[in-house]
Amino acid sequence: MADFKNYQNRMAQGHAQAGAMIDEGLRAYMLKVYNLMALGLAITGVAAFLTWQMAVADGQLTGFGQMLYASPLKWVIMLAPLGMVFFLSFRINSMSVAAAQMTFWIYAAMMGLSLSSIFLVFTGESIVQTFFVTAASFGALSLYGYTTKKDLSGFGTFLIMGLFGLIIASIVNIFLQSSAMGFAISVIGVLVFAGLTAYDTQKIKEMYWDGDEAVVAGRKAIMGALTLYLDFINLFMFLLQFLGNRNE
Repeated sequence: MADFKNYQNRMAQGHAQAGAMIDEGLRAYMLKVYNLMALGLAITGVAAFLTWQMAVADGQLTGFGQMLYASPLKWVIMLAPLGMVFFLSFRINSMSVAAAQMTFWIYAAMMGLSLSSIFLVFTGESIVQTFFVTAASFGALSLYGYTTKKDLSGFGTFLIMGLFGLIIASIVNIFLQSSAMGFAISVIGVLVFAGLTAYDTQKIKEMYWDGDEAVVAGRKAIMGALTLYLDFINLFMFLLQFLGNRNE
């Protein structure tokens, strides 16, 4: 009987140690995801600010600014980040971790180039304020997605459908230029990406497996960072429509 009890104790200790190792690995994995995302956001912010500095002088567009914002090149700059997202998403499984990570940095810089135009529309102070509001909201939503025991996969289908509807409505409004429709799109956009932040965090957490090789784990972390990065950027842009003060 004593031997059996000792065996039970050893098994319980073994399971506890295995669980602790998994928890530690999961924390390290999620920390890497958040660090990659944060660095991507930092690159985007620096690239956007420096681009704006070179594009505007004394309240007027420079030659570089004219080329960037007032020529057909602006469409290339707007669409290039989208192309990079598809490229990274489809090719990451055949890329090394270093190459995938570098592609993410390049994508973040290109996104900064594309987003630099917000400094022409909104005041710098309101952009900074909206960024911190977005960061606080994103942090709370992501923490909920990480800690909740509720399965959010059921919301995922609804949110993805909402995202596609949002894209279609945004394209239609490019031609309609309706302020009422633009307001509705912004409201729906905030709600959709708020939900996606929690849903994607849970999904990224569930992607972790302690038996993954270093290369597989690295690729998963990069894709997780890209997903949360996109949630943050879109949440920020939609909130900016509400909180941003426009330049006069």
